[in-house]
Amino acid sequence: MYLHIGQNVVVPSSSIVGIFDMDTVTLSKHTRAFLSALEKAGRLIPLFDDLPKACVHCVENGESIVYISQLSTATLLRRSGLTLGE
Repeated sequence: MYLHIGQNVVVPSSSIVGIFDMDTVTLSKHTRAFLSALEKAGRLIPLFDDLPKACVHCVENGESIVYISQLSTATLLRRSGLTLGE
């Protein structure tokens, strides 16, 4: 199964490690350092025209990739067809 995460980008559901709210994910200095390292490596991919609302952490071919989306975590969860706790 695939998940549409915005801007005509779809990712395999099996590659998704987590979907995180941008308002809370950037509070931790460790998370900011992780995102900064991914940005320097070219593996932080912005998919938004407006304000970023969520980040989708994927592992593809053994490497972490983070997509920054303008879709909310609730919208992405609904699109995935999963419920919390699955």
